[in-house]
Amino acid sequence: MDSEIKKLKTQVRALIIVCLVLFSGMTVTLFTVLNTKKGGAVLDVERINIREADGTIKLVLSNKTRQHPGRMLGKDADPREREAGLIFFNSDGDECGGLVYDNDKEHAGMVYSIDKYQDDQIMQLQYMEDIKSNKRKYGLQLWSYAKEDAFAQRQDRYKELTNSASQQLRDSAISILRDEGLLATERMFLGKNYKDEVGLFIHDSQGRPRIRIMVDKDNRTVLETIDTLGNIKKNKISQIE
Repeated sequence: MDSEIKKLKTQVRALIIVCLVLFSGMTVTLFTVLNTKKGGAVLDVERINIREADGTIKLVLSNKTRQHPGRMLGKDADPREREAGLIFFNSDGDECGGLVYDNDKEHAGMVYSIDKYQDDQIMQLQYMEDIKSNKRKYGLQLWSYAKEDAFAQRQDRYKELTNSASQQLRDSAISILRDEGLLATERMFLGKNYKDEVGLFIHDSQGRPRIRIMVDKDNRTVLETIDTLGNIKKNKISQIE
């Protein structure tokens, strides 16, 4: 009986020691991760992954160095340089949009992109600036894709282009991609463009300008409809006093 009591006491002491070690470790970890300054908790990290309980990636908040390369059709994209910001993923684990930003000595910008399901962006709230020339573009831009479910095909064709040594061949291949409906087509821009024109610019399914309603850099109002050959069918310009 005494031996069993001694054995039990030994096990209890061991359990207490283990609990103390775990508690100490958790305390050190907590104080390492959370640095309290001026009443707030500051978490300094290079990247945060948000996942569902089953491990599906849903959100990445990252600096430029560790930014996620993107993921589509269940496969991560090849490593590439991407700006710091947020990358969103849907329930399939595919990228579905993001918010990125940065600048250098020549350019600055921030864009919030929304992607088509299993494809690239179709809508973007954007700000872009050429710092040296002080030219800026900002507003809402829309795109469309003539061919559905073409992401994988487009990526394969892009990889073929990178192996082409001739710029002429690459330009020709890009034209073919566009004719086949594999490239995004600009459909609408609402905002201020690089020409200091502020207004609504609408393109047809072929990417051709069709409607322009704007105020130009000289404060003149411009209302235009354009046919498929590029001819302006209606044009009204008035000087604003």
